Amino acid sequence: MNDQPQISHPDSANSAAVPAFAEPGVPQIRTLNVPAMQALYVKEVRRFFKVQLQTIWAPAVTTLLFLVIFTVALGGAGRKVIGVPFADFVAPGLIMMAMLQNSFANSSFSLLVGKIQGTIVDYLMPPLAVGELIIALIGAAITRAVLVGLALWVAMLLWPGVHVGPDHLWAVALFGLLGAMMLSFLGLITSIWAEKFDHAAAVTNFVVTPLALLSGTFYSVDRLAPWFQGVAHANPVYYAIMGFRYGFIGTVDSTIAHPVLTAAVTLIAVNAALGVLTYRLLTSGWKLKA
Repeated sequence: MNDQPQISHPDSANSAAVPAFAEPGVPQIRTLNVPAMQALYVKEVRRFFKVQLQTIWAPAVTTLLFLVIFTVALGGAGRKVIGVPFADFVAPGLIMMAMLQNSFANSSFSLLVGKIQGTIVDYLMPPLAVGELIIALIGAAITRAVLVGLALWVAMLLWPGVHVGPDHLWAVALFGLLGAMMLSFLGLITSIWAEKFDHAAAVTNFVVTPLALLSGTFYSVDRLAPWFQGVAHANPVYYAIMGFRYGFIGTVDSTIAHPVLTAAVTLIAVNAALGVLTYRLLTSGWKLKA
């Protein structure tokens, strides 16, 4: 017979009702995990900011050289496009093109480098839902795009003969955000699919660059042959650049009905489709989990 006194915990009556550990697969964080999202977002921003000479300033300088070359070669003698000077027409397109390319570059690097270096577990193990992971990664890519766009905009403000004062600030913000988000989703999908840097470079060279260069950045789409206008209208990047340019010069180079509204609806639809695809890929663990 055991004569030792029985010591009971004050919460012993409830200990049976509250298990020490949760059942497998039962979420314990039932609200948006803001601290974890913020930590991942800051980590991704710090990653590209540590090499800002390569990720922000180099793209800005390269795009500024495009502006110099095209305005010197094609913008002389008072040439105008859709009623505005050629330099004013091409400058917003160049800003948007740089933002798109850099948002893609940032998001396409995130998961890919983890797979190559064997640190993908750092993205998969933390208590982050798939949606929270997407928000953090896409947010960091958009941040890089905005920083590149701001650097270019300030440089073009100081450039003689170029006027980039926005006429419709809401359009600049809306289409800049939608365009950067679209390429961020595409970059994240590429990061999931790619197994080495060559795969991401192939998407950049054969998908992103042609979409950007054939989007009316350097020319007016309404002057193209009808069949080529149809090709341009099937390019979602065209709508991002058209809407972004509208925010600066107040006019568009399109004959479609309600062009600004059509551009906004198209980009929202494309972003929604890419977002759903990204979510399903991450949820399935395709090419991420053994």
